[in-house]
Amino acid sequence: MSLRQKLLLLFSLTTATVVAIVAWTVLVRVRQVFEQQDQEKTALLVNQFQREFQHRSAEVASAMDRLADAEGVRHMAYELTQSSDSSIYLTEAQTLATQAQLNFLEIVGPDGNIVSSAQWPARFGYPEPAIDSTTEGMQAFIKREELADGTSVLGVFVLRSVRGVQQPVKLLGGKRLDQQFLADLPAPAGVDAYLYSNKDERADATAPSSTSAFDPRQLLGVNGEAANAAKYKPLIETALRGGQQSSSVVYLTTHREDSVNATVLPLKSETGRVMAVLVVAASRKPMVEAQQHIRSIAYGVAAIGILISITSSMWIAARVSRPIEELARAAEEVAQGNWETRVRVHGRDEVGTLARSFNHMTSELTAQRERLVQSERVAAWRELARRLAHELKNPLFPLQLTVENLVRARGLPENEFDEVFRESTQTLSMEIANLKTIIGRFSDFSKMPRPQLEQIDAADAIKRVAKLYFSGLGATGIQANIDSRIECSVDLDGGPLLIDADPELLHRALSNLVLNAMDAMPEGGRLTLSAKSSGDRIEIRVADTGQGLTQEECERLFTPYYTTKQHGTGLGLAIVQSVVADHNGTITVESCPGGGASFVLLLPRATSTTEA
Repeated sequence: MSLRQKLLLLFSLTTATVVAIVAWTVLVRVRQVFEQQDQEKTALLVNQFQREFQHRSAEVASAMDRLADAEGVRHMAYELTQSSDSSIYLTEAQTLATQAQLNFLEIVGPDGNIVSSAQWPARFGYPEPAIDSTTEGMQAFIKREELADGTSVLGVFVLRSVRGVQQPVKLLGGKRLDQQFLADLPAPAGVDAYLYSNKDERADATAPSSTSAFDPRQLLGVNGEAANAAKYKPLIETALRGGQQSSSVVYLTTHREDSVNATVLPLKSETGRVMAVLVVAASRKPMVEAQQHIRSIAYGVAAIGILISITSSMWIAARVSRPIEELARAAEEVAQGNWETRVRVHGRDEVGTLARSFNHMTSELTAQRERLVQSERVAAWRELARRLAHELKNPLFPLQLTVENLVRARGLPENEFDEVFRESTQTLSMEIANLKTIIGRFSDFSKMPRPQLEQIDAADAIKRVAKLYFSGLGATGIQANIDSRIECSVDLDGGPLLIDADPELLHRALSNLVLNAMDAMPEGGRLTLSAKSSGDRIEIRVADTGQGLTQEECERLFTPYYTTKQHGTGLGLAIVQSVVADHNGTITVESCPGGGASFVLLLPRATSTTEA
């Protein structure tokens, strides 16, 4: 795995992890905030219910007190105690209930039987079980009331005795606990209230096993029966059994946004019976939508973060991995011998410091190489001096012997002296001529004439050299005049190859290269002369198919007086290098043992051209 891939993976995982942690923290905090708000709304609605219940209880108690003190009611009670016929008051309860704005009202005679019932007149003569010692002193209590249509409803009831009569005549009146009661509650937004009526009044905290079966139809809200009432069954049954307030999350459908935070509040009678259960359901839809919105934002942030990670990894790769790759490539080039290699410096960070150190190292290597070259040049000139001294010493010895012979021959007879003198002068002349030749060659090398530059076509210079040593242009090349085993081929670019050069010096250099190539192929071969454009320079190549050169020979080939030939002065290639250098060009050799050799000249293009 590359550094770029590792950075991308690291940044992506870091971004995803951070976003996941932040999103999870926000989601938890959002849930806590909404649950706290739901609890506050539930507590507010429960408090409103209790206040409304107390208010309604006070209304019923006040109405019942007024009825108990009313003159007409006291007169009716007196008549009931004096007469055994109570049928004349059969509809009296309905009239009094209407006047007192009560939903329920029953008149109970001294014998405990119902004299008149506003909600169910047919109960005339039936006993009223709610009248006992426990309810006599209550301010208000909850009671289930049976109706004529067979249904039963909950109500808030108050029991009062008619004052001013000897035998007790009682009034039992109340108001409904129904949908209208729930509608009067100022419920907060998103909170619904339901009331579940327990049909089995025997269910109380002391007898948890006596609860009746759950009936979804008994769970009523402001708009009638509650939707998905069966979902509240476990929570309501818990309240019926335990008689304690509890809360839980209720999922009404398979969608999370349809869930509610439900709280149940048991409504008990004074004897501990659970008469009803108040259900407060706070919708979790705002919380779920907020969480979904946060998740969507988190996904978007994660996607953007990953894109930023990709961009960052690419940027870091450009700042770190790419410079390192450049350094690696540059190190390989240096290892291959290209000590002039340099890398770009990116900034002033650690990577930039590394690049500057690398460039400093290659500069030092180049400087050391130059010092080594200088040392080799000094050694070469020392070798040149040694070779020159050796060349000069060889003719000096015969000169010394000749002079000594002349000295000794001075005492000989004239005819013998003349013969020795002629031989000695002839020897002296020959050796002096040899000395002149040696000194001339050294003088020619040390006093190369400066080139007289003019604009020429490199192709013409190559053709001139080829015609000098070869002739007879055929299908396979130009055959040598004296040795048909050597072929010469000329390969030139189609366009003009104009350079600023001295025609004679360039011709001399190319001729020297051609002669060396021919000497390198004693058994025959192929010589190739070519010229082509190479950027702002003209490349001239002289290649042979001879025995080739070793790496050491290639490095010392242009050193004066260094030669690989059995008979040679070692100045030819040194002169060629001097000529090329005077033309602001370079010459290199490409060769390997057994693979021939190619001498490559790179000369600058002509600075100005003349259109034909």
